[in-house]
Amino acid sequence: MVSLTVNGHQRQAEAEGRTLLVHFLRETLGMTGTHIGCDTSQCGCCVVHLDGKAVKSCAVLAQDADGARVTTIEGLAGPDGTLSAVQQAFIDNHALQCGFCTPGMIMSTTALLDDNPKPTVEEIRSHLEGNLCRCTGYRNIIKAVLAASGQLLGDLASEHV
Repeated sequence: MVSLTVNGHQRQAEAEGRTLLVHFLRETLGMTGTHIGCDTSQCGCCVVHLDGKAVKSCAVLAQDADGARVTTIEGLAGPDGTLSAVQQAFIDNHALQCGFCTPGMIMSTTALLDDNPKPTVEEIRSHLEGNLCRCTGYRNIIKAVLAASGQLLGDLASEHV
């Protein structure tokens, strides 16, 4: 039996010893916003916050997360559905195309801004190295991170991206 607090709600279900947290979240708990891209921790689509730290949920066994607090992409919005500043910045800055990498990018960005509220472009690039995007070329993702951190004023910062 695995017991977790997911997005503020206590959840409990059976899980085999080999069940990855990403599969437990998606298949057992129905939290399908967390994507599966590679199952080898290479792409970052499955990033969630585990006890406040960004982790690739395809690299964590569900049983190892027993008793933990997990935040998924579904847990970032406010109770009334208002998007988080990072989610809104991704929309406003066209930082997504197909949307497959978006949950992991947003979760990683949220963790970055929790630790470093005003990162430089190089710090953003370094932090997002473990998140692969096959569509955007990252320019608008970096702009979105800057916007969410309050550092992007119109197109003035676009030369730095």
